[in-house]
Amino acid sequence: MADIGFDNKVAIITGAGGGLGREHALLLASRGAQIVINDLGGTVDGSGEGTEGPAHTTAKEINDLGGVAVADTNSVATPEGGEAIVATAVDAFGKVDIVINNAGILRDKAFHNMTPDLLEPVLDVHLKGAFYVTRPAWKIMREQNYGRVINTASNAGILGNFGQTNYGAAKMGLVGLTRVLAVEGARNNIRANAIAPIARTRMTEELLGPLAEQLDPSLVSPLVAWLAHEDCDVSGEIYSAAGGRIARMFIGLTHGYYNPELTVEDVRDHWGEIRDEEGYITPASLSDELQQVLAHFKA
Repeated sequence: MADIGFDNKVAIITGAGGGLGREHALLLASRGAQIVINDLGGTVDGSGEGTEGPAHTTAKEINDLGGVAVADTNSVATPEGGEAIVATAVDAFGKVDIVINNAGILRDKAFHNMTPDLLEPVLDVHLKGAFYVTRPAWKIMREQNYGRVINTASNAGILGNFGQTNYGAAKMGLVGLTRVLAVEGARNNIRANAIAPIARTRMTEELLGPLAEQLDPSLVSPLVAWLAHEDCDVSGEIYSAAGGRIARMFIGLTHGYYNPELTVEDVRDHWGEIRDEEGYITPASLSDELQQVLAHFKA
């Protein structure tokens, strides 16, 4: 089979000055994509003055290797920043085909110590940032009847992790955003998927300990590249990536228990049946769940 290429495709990658975003950019550029390297250049917690360094360093690295990339240092955390990032792509390359929302910050704290100044910036960068960048790109994708969106979720949101209520809420919010984009984008050949990576980056290396050496961020990028490719037809799905292992994560729905005269005691007495995973389904949309509910009504 032919190698996977991205000739004439334009990709915006946020948070691409280092870590996962840089690896995604290097891989896609090596396969022919034209890249907008977005990175504000702030610290891990999002504080401090942004610098042009990381974005320009990655862009220069790609260009020196014979690829095509431009740097962008706008913030994803505002509507104006999102518009400006997409404008950078249009000004440089005339369009946008791929958006990879990767920018992120950490402000971890146990929930009883969580405060608005720790919550709001994390939501702004991860969740709102993906919205603000994708929305102006979405208009272009709809007009050209083509697009690919990859959102960077996390097992901290899907599964939960101590001290990360802000981060987990933002990351699970990205799953919801992805699912809706998949539904709305279907008619315009726009696919949206989410990844839940485990990789060694400046945000995670202290948390991962000795395992960090085996979690090379470059091993996440092949998944991202496939999800960004025109031949990949899945949408609305979530994929785990860690150290070369790729797996699908999904939302399951049990067969459940039905009683048109349901009482609290019924719920208690049939709790095991409600939770029983045998015969579960993986609904792709709201209508899939409603079909199961309807089947109970008919029965």
